[in-house]
Amino acid sequence: MEHKTQLTLAFLLVQVLLQAFAVNLDCTPGFQEKSYQVLQSSAYKKDQFIVKVHYDDCSGNEGLEFAISNPDLRVEADGSVFAAKGMEATMPGFFIQATSIHAQDSAEVQIERGGDNHSRILKEALKMENTSILHRRKRSLIAPPISFPENQRGPFPKVIGRVITDRQDGIKFQLHGKGVEEEPKGVFKINDQSGEVIVTRSLDREHMDMYILQVEITDPTGKLLEGPATLYITIIDQNDNKPLFREGPYVGHVLESSPTGTTVMRMTAYDADDPNTDNAVLRYSIIQQTPETPSPNMFYIDPEKGDIVTVVPPSILDRETLEVVKYELIVQAKDMAGSDVGLTGTATATIVIDDKNDHAPVFTKSMFQATVNEGFTGIIVNLTVEDNDDPATGAWRAVYTIINGNPDMNFKIETNPKNNEGMLFVDKSLDYERSAFHTLLIKVENEDPIMPEISYGASSTTTVQVTVLDANEPPVFNPDPTIVVKPENIPVGSVVVTLNATDQDILQKQTIKFAPFQDPAGWLMINPANGTVTTRAALDRESTYVHDSQYTALFLATDNGVPAATGTGTLIITMLDVNDNPPSVFPTVAKFCEDSKDLNVAILGATDKDLHPNADPFKFQLGKQLGIEKTWKVTQVNSTHAQLRLLHTLKRANYILPIVVTDGGNPPLTNSTDVLVQICSCKKNKMDCSTANSLHISITLLLVSIITLFCL
Repeated sequence: MEHKTQLTLAFLLVQVLLQAFAVNLDCTPGFQEKSYQVLQSSAYKKDQFIVKVHYDDCSGNEGLEFAISNPDLRVEADGSVFAAKGMEATMPGFFIQATSIHAQDSAEVQIERGGDNHSRILKEALKMENTSILHRRKRSLIAPPISFPENQRGPFPKVIGRVITDRQDGIKFQLHGKGVEEEPKGVFKINDQSGEVIVTRSLDREHMDMYILQVEITDPTGKLLEGPATLYITIIDQNDNKPLFREGPYVGHVLESSPTGTTVMRMTAYDADDPNTDNAVLRYSIIQQTPETPSPNMFYIDPEKGDIVTVVPPSILDRETLEVVKYELIVQAKDMAGSDVGLTGTATATIVIDDKNDHAPVFTKSMFQATVNEGFTGIIVNLTVEDNDDPATGAWRAVYTIINGNPDMNFKIETNPKNNEGMLFVDKSLDYERSAFHTLLIKVENEDPIMPEISYGASSTTTVQVTVLDANEPPVFNPDPTIVVKPENIPVGSVVVTLNATDQDILQKQTIKFAPFQDPAGWLMINPANGTVTTRAALDRESTYVHDSQYTALFLATDNGVPAATGTGTLIITMLDVNDNPPSVFPTVAKFCEDSKDLNVAILGATDKDLHPNADPFKFQLGKQLGIEKTWKVTQVNSTHAQLRLLHTLKRANYILPIVVTDGGNPPLTNSTDVLVQICSCKKNKMDCSTANSLHISITLLLVSIITLFCL
């Protein structure tokens, strides 16, 4: 009986081994597990690991690509799924599809919220709070989280943890991810037999604060038996970074007389250590103030926020009484919440006491005087003020205003930016005959508003007395310019106009004499005593001195004052057109092909220097020449052009035709123009007029001429 039992057990063992061997040799293409379960206990953060799926097409996974049903997730090439953005704790399940050259398959990932009691107990035991725990249908691999301090001393390698499995012999552990075969490579290893996790060198939390690795169990041939399971290695922070002030230079401004507790500026430092530990909790303090007068503690810094505030009464912050208006503070930041063992960093803060407008500007005189010649424009007096505020600030810069005595706006005032003086100008020249004295009331203020407790007193206004000196002013033409309309070609000696000029010095008895100044064509002359302008030559509208039918001349009017003064006046003569120019014909040369079937030779036009109606319409006719009407014909085209036409073909030669044109004036003017017509040879689109270089007269015309001579 015992022997039979042993045989039965041996048979069962052989079956198990055969099944195991068959499993190891058999490979089913696709996902090795069709369904995954993930326990979600909180919202997912961006880039947080969720699950890793395993796909094998049994042919090397060539061209493997993953697709995922939830657009808020991403799946990487190794099958790891991460949150693409922050997600709520109500994320539904999703599907993953894998496609390679040799196979295609899909798997489902189910999200469990809360999990079963066993999962919760395991979660608490492994202290994996706020992380997702991956559950497989066949779970025998557990990767407890590992914490390891940064900056550890050697010797290395060191064992820092262990992966747990309930499998026994014939297995090998494998470790993958960033820190193993991915950069930074070689940081971690795993004992393939015992599952011990090993670190190979000292770590820096500020370089990477957590490593997320994947652990697998394979058989000796490399076939996956279990996993992957996610292994979290957290790097524990040490206080190895001192605070740094990175935003300098630090310059703050505070107005003088500011209340106690006025915030000047904020200084904050940066600590690269873990912000969730005291290693990065900073406390601020002022360790030095320069200068220390009038108080060694004029400022205070909030130890937690870094706000620098004033701690002295407003009366001490008086810019006009302080020895200096710029203070330098050495500010210290200490980590470890300011404990004695904390690391420190320092920076310099510069604080400037800015000026307030607490002093009104005061004129140095209650009255200023100025003397100016009539007709003058420019600066006549500089007004001086005193102001105890900070120079070159809005509390010191003066603004001047004329508040009385300037009804005609003859005066203006500006501030000299260099010395703050008020520069009083005569902007429009003064007239002695109208007023010989002017009294101005001027006030001065600052650009910045003055403090409420300060006011502008009586000394912030002044009086300026301006005395105007009489000057001999030049005569003035009225009107200027003088415009008249005259026909051209009026008789020589005709009166054009009498110019009028008056003397502005009404209190003086002065006489005026007239004289020509600019008469470009020399057509005019003027009576020195009464200003009558007459012609000394014929006016010509077509002259080059006339523009747009207008002729311009300048005349002088000079008084007998001491010294004499001269004014200039302008005369503009608008000329009416007269028909005094006969028309002329263009073009005067025309070329024509001898074998042309079209006997139209040329279009003739006419020009006239006169204006319409003394120009067009023009009338075109053939001039007097024996027999010309039997060969040529001129036909009117429009009011300015006519058509010259042959009545029959002619041989190559040059022909001179008199063309008579008459303008439309009253009376009309007529002119005859000789037009040269060349009859040329035209072959292959080329015109040759070289053989038509002599004048040709017909036999008929020649005979008529000879008979005429004999009859004489």
